[in-house]
Amino acid sequence: MPPRPNKEQLIQYVEQSGIAFFPEMHGFFVLNVDYVFPHIVLMLCLNGSGRSLYDMREITHRKNDLAFIIPGHIMRPLECSDDFVYAMLCVSPKMFEDLRFHTFSHDYEKFNYMPICSLTDEQAAQLQTLIHQVAIIAKHTDEELPHRYQALLAQLAVGYEFLNYYRREQDKQWADTPLVKLFNRFCDLVVEHYRESREIQYYANLMHLTPKYFTKVIRSATGGLSPAQWIEQYVTTQAKRLIESRATHTLQETAYLLGFSEPTSFYRYFKRVTGMTAKQYQQLTIGHGDHKQ
Repeated sequence: MPPRPNKEQLIQYVEQSGIAFFPEMHGFFVLNVDYVFPHIVLMLCLNGSGRSLYDMREITHRKNDLAFIIPGHIMRPLECSDDFVYAMLCVSPKMFEDLRFHTFSHDYEKFNYMPICSLTDEQAAQLQTLIHQVAIIAKHTDEELPHRYQALLAQLAVGYEFLNYYRREQDKQWADTPLVKLFNRFCDLVVEHYRESREIQYYANLMHLTPKYFTKVIRSATGGLSPAQWIEQYVTTQAKRLIESRATHTLQETAYLLGFSEPTSFYRYFKRVTGMTAKQYQQLTIGHGDHKQ
């Protein structure tokens, strides 16, 4: 595959091979565009600095910072220095789930509230060594290495165990506060159920909270965004992703894929949240005349 693939090439490659590693990426793919990757993404900053939004909250990337991006969550690169360089490892959800099922008896630790883990020079070097070993295995075919998949799982298990160790050492309370747990739960529920409902009451019920307390918790976790605003941002980001990637689908089909019972409801929803119509966004990002009407 190309040394610097675009988003579609990257997704296709990871789906086919289960894993992809890029030892030296210069700069973000595109600035001020929302990404919702379907796979696990690990970004280890090697030099320079950058800023991005993760689930509508700002995070920074500095040397030795590792970003752990969960599938289905939103990342929007904002800016980076001219010398911003990072190594990137992408793992398919199936491989990660197999890793959890076959290797860990406990649930994996969450990174979706604060995806950045700041490492020491020694820790970053150790993690790079482990990732490079994963890359060496991944280069080979199943014919060359009959147990390639199992070898990848074993090596990823070692790397993930070290990553959790680094994170626990950095902040022993980072995943134990009620606020973190509630916000993590909310993020996961929206990723899983946004096609079924976009109502606050629905998610408050799933979390066994009153709507008033639920709203207070999410506002506190997001720095002021209400649950409704967070859901709206997430749904419209998914809508943009579908409009950009599904050139052979109509906007009506996109509406149904997002769980709207009728296209007109989706059109009103999209315009209210984004300030432009879905058709305008389609024409802006892909161009006139490239779609079925």
